[in-house]
Amino acid sequence: RIAMLRLWTFSAALTPVVLGAVLSYWNCDTFSPLLFVSTLAAVLAVNGAGNMVNTYFDFMRRRDSPSEKTRQRALAHRDIEPTQVVNFAAYLYGFGMVCLWMLIWLSKAKSEHLAALFFGGLSSSFLYTGGIGLKHYILGDLLVMFTFGPLSVLFSYVAQCGGFSWGPLFLALPLALSTEAILHSKNAREIDSDREAGVLSLAVLLGKQGSYLLYALLLFVPYLTFICWSVLYSLPLGLPILTMPYFFQLEKKYRQEGPTDKEITVRTAKLNFAIGMLFSIGCLLASDIPFLQS
Repeated sequence: RIAMLRLWTFSAALTPVVLGAVLSYWNCDTFSPLLFVSTLAAVLAVNGAGNMVNTYFDFMRRRDSPSEKTRQRALAHRDIEPTQVVNFAAYLYGFGMVCLWMLIWLSKAKSEHLAALFFGGLSSSFLYTGGIGLKHYILGDLLVMFTFGPLSVLFSYVAQCGGFSWGPLFLALPLALSTEAILHSKNAREIDSDREAGVLSLAVLLGKQGSYLLYALLLFVPYLTFICWSVLYSLPLGLPILTMPYFFQLEKKYRQEGPTDKEITVRTAKLNFAIGMLFSIGCLLASDIPFLQS
């Protein structure tokens, strides 16, 4: 069960919560450790449940056999029953709702705002492969990019600050692009199997060469943004630029070898974590931040 949570993806849920809390501290001069922990627990629970739902529906729809080496092999070999996966996902969603209740009780934000943001993220994590399965119609990429980018950052910001602002949505865009690079590298690795299963992901639509170009752009465009913000607003906003050597290593490996194994995806997640944390530190140290007024 722990393996199905895909713990290496949790960085994509962690960094938006950190960034939202930092932006709240900078803009509203408020930070509550209890609110931060509750928000983080809620987002991680939804992320973990979404991963379980993804595993379950991929297995059920593709009908993987025990001989196939897929990420659903635990289900294919019956090491764990599908009903157990469903139950575990339900428990995680339930735990996330308990965390939401704590946020509503502790935060100054309107309960309807917190609930709307939370259930928006919960619905997105389920609908990626569950229900109508937006992953099968290209929309899955946009869904993940929005959920574990602007939506999570805004959820953390509103919980801390108690009020709504458009600024965090725009500031989260570079992080959202690098988060999408994680998912895209995974989908690019599974182009052949997704095509056979009738899944129309962005990677399937673009093909292998197009997927490489998109992967490079998803990681490179945020650096251009950080450079512009550091020049126009405050130098610390450019701290994520320190990770560029690692980006060039990843780009070279992808270009020469392709996303042949899980390593590229895991290393992209590590880069996403480093970018998110450095950007959060940069915002904390910045004298001026775009889209926000102290």
